[in-house]
Amino acid sequence: MLLQKIDLLILGLFLLISLAIGIFASKRASRNQEEYFNAGGNMSWWLLGISMVATTFSTDTPNLVTDIVRKNGVSGNWVWWSFLLTGMLTVFFFAKLWKRSGVLTDIEFYELRYSGRLAAFLRGFRAIYLGLFFNVVIIASVSLAAIKIGGILLGISPLQTMLIAGIVTVIYSSLGGLRGVVLTDFLQFGISLVGAVLAAYVAVNHPAVGGMENLLSHAEVQSRLSVLPDFGNMEMAVIVFFIPLFIQWWSVWYPGAEPGGGGYIVQRMLAAKNEKHAFSSVLLFNIVHYAIRPWPWIIVALASIIVFPTLSDIQVAFPDTSPSIINDDIAYPAMLSFLPVGLMGLVVTSLVAAYMSTLSTHLNWGASYIVNDFYKRFMNSQSTQKELVSVGRLSTVLIMVLGGFMALKLENALQSFSILLQIGAGTGLLYILRWYWWRINAASELTAMIVSFLIALYFAFVHKFFFHPLETHIELVIGVAITTLSWVTVAYLSNPTDTKVLVKFLHITRVPGRGWDSIRKQLAPNDLPQVNEDLFGFQRAILSFALGVIAVYGLLIGIGNFIFMSYSSSLVAFLVSFVAFVFVYKLIEKNQ
Repeated sequence: MLLQKIDLLILGLFLLISLAIGIFASKRASRNQEEYFNAGGNMSWWLLGISMVATTFSTDTPNLVTDIVRKNGVSGNWVWWSFLLTGMLTVFFFAKLWKRSGVLTDIEFYELRYSGRLAAFLRGFRAIYLGLFFNVVIIASVSLAAIKIGGILLGISPLQTMLIAGIVTVIYSSLGGLRGVVLTDFLQFGISLVGAVLAAYVAVNHPAVGGMENLLSHAEVQSRLSVLPDFGNMEMAVIVFFIPLFIQWWSVWYPGAEPGGGGYIVQRMLAAKNEKHAFSSVLLFNIVHYAIRPWPWIIVALASIIVFPTLSDIQVAFPDTSPSIINDDIAYPAMLSFLPVGLMGLVVTSLVAAYMSTLSTHLNWGASYIVNDFYKRFMNSQSTQKELVSVGRLSTVLIMVLGGFMALKLENALQSFSILLQIGAGTGLLYILRWYWWRINAASELTAMIVSFLIALYFAFVHKFFFHPLETHIELVIGVAITTLSWVTVAYLSNPTDTKVLVKFLHITRVPGRGWDSIRKQLAPNDLPQVNEDLFGFQRAILSFALGVIAVYGLLIGIGNFIFMSYSSSLVAFLVSFVAFVFVYKLIEKNQ
């Protein structure tokens, strides 16, 4: 065990504070399911935005970034940086629409937007599909990172790690509901960010690295420094840059970056005080998540290339670690082993905080689906509020147990990331267009989910045994093409949603766009929703979206070039970012 008494004291103090916040919020959380899962719909944008960031700041994220940088360099991160475009769509096209909808969960949306038994089935199916299956995969991924950190820094087995982490997190997350999660996220994010910066500082000053200048001049590191890919190597550029930026972001459903918004991002927006707070919370999340937070992890990953050039070097340094979990992603916790006493406790605490924030959100989010969209909707519509909260707490335990079991079967963080991308391939465009095109119905959405899932299973368990294995990006493109063609075909061939349901949806959300003209023609002039003066007029929304993307990517590149001591390039990027942010602000102010 690398932790000393002072380190354990820091960790223990953090756990006690987190538990105290959960206890503080537990009384309000026990009132009803809206308070437990939605914090009463009265939270501020800055708390919700930081909570979104804290949730995505999971224990496995530094491991994933390290895996990417060691294999494909800094530019390899475009496989997830590309999801900024998805995030900005949510900011300027969907945030206020979700808040207007008035639903408790994004799955409840199905019976607001669609009609008939198929809509009800879709709601129940999706509740189990996401509430259990997807959440179990995510929990397994972040728990895998906890297992690797526990093995490297604490010298404990994977099973011991899961028992300790699972019990502590379940107790904490089941007490305070979403309010407790959001309040604790604020504390956890601060600790996590400080810990990441300190870890980067120690990594750069490792004797084998010898400071930032030596790091940047090292031959193995220099070839990995560029924020943009080497376009001379077009095959790699297509994989890490062109496919993510031109196909992946709009076509793939991925937790935290759902096209059109979804999951815990929508859960936070629905918990906002009003539409403006919902909008601002997602904008803050995208700025911090994509532009600011990744760089400490990238620095540690680059330093690890010098300290642990090969996987065998990691195995030699940590002989008691199971060979089954030795991969490039384990280089991050391996680098943390060099932290001094006291600082070790703070950084490990930051990783525990990251783990707890992600895990507690997914447990609460998954339980909300099971309770509101399955149990209450289909099993016991007359449930008391006390009963619903109790079922939510039991669901929390079930999700954690299943996620912990799956974590013991995974090998690395990039593996689970690829699995999730393939499962959601081809569904993203539907989640965008279902707001803006009346013809999409429950049958087309169900088709998209089933087809994408079957294609993922085919590539994972069938194709490689009978045919030559394909690259992951080729599988992704094939999955997107087949799934998109399938749901579009079904949308045209199946019966449309009931007109009364579509009219009600228009009046509630006031969604603009030509995709609803067929429905508007059937309405009297006095019945038409007033959308012309709304922020989401297409021209302003598209312009704001484009400027927002430029602003955040400019900030991302500017920070990276500054860290890599390319000051002139950094200044240009910062100026572009600043000008874009100014124009975005002007557009927002004009539409208030």
